[in-house]
Amino acid sequence: MFSPEGPSLRELAVQALSSVERGYDRLAPKFDHTPFRTPDAVLSAVASALKATGRYDDGLDLCCGTGAGADVLTEVCRRSVTGVDFSAGMLDVARRRARAAPPGVHWVRADARALPFGPAFDLVVSFGAFGHFLPRELPGLFAQVRSVLRPGGRFAFPVVAPPRPASPAYWTLLGFDAVMRVRNAVWRPPFVMYYRAFRPGEVRRELERAGFRVESRALPEFGRRGDGSPRARMIIAHRTD
Repeated sequence: MFSPEGPSLRELAVQALSSVERGYDRLAPKFDHTPFRTPDAVLSAVASALKATGRYDDGLDLCCGTGAGADVLTEVCRRSVTGVDFSAGMLDVARRRARAAPPGVHWVRADARALPFGPAFDLVVSFGAFGHFLPRELPGLFAQVRSVLRPGGRFAFPVVAPPRPASPAYWTLLGFDAVMRVRNAVWRPPFVMYYRAFRPGEVRRELERAGFRVESRALPEFGRRGDGSPRARMIIAHRTD
């Protein structure tokens, strides 16, 4: 994070005191050099898992950031790939990255909670964006995703097994969320980013209420924990009509 290519501590502090949109506009030029970007290993594992489910015509990367997830879609979609994000700065970086991309890649600035599309996609993916949505926003978000999928379309995203309560990672994430809640209680505009707000059981229930049939597939590249459960999974939500 603090390498010469990444943001400085001061730049991260300025971002954290901005709105979500403005903060990511500021971070965009150096975002790919931070741990906030989804690792290539996760992107590759999801691409492999999606290839096993079949080929798709048109795909949407929800909250696409600098476009790393769109690279996954270009591997599995025959016709078009669209990335949508709230941050103009992130989309500018995505466009520069995609200059050598095949035809049919498009970038759209929009709020994921009010998508400007009809049922135009067979596949929607998202990587690492859900911490920016409060639990009460999930029903509306999932309804938006369903509305842009064609009948039989799929919504796919990876989830990593939560750290054990005794682990340092658990307390690190807990501390981060606590700091962000204090920050949002005393500073405006809010910066919504909570690592522990996206709970798999609640997410599954809300997807089903939104009209999806939900399955999960282990991502074998990441192995299993001591109890035999996968370290990482891909959630696939099927539009049911």
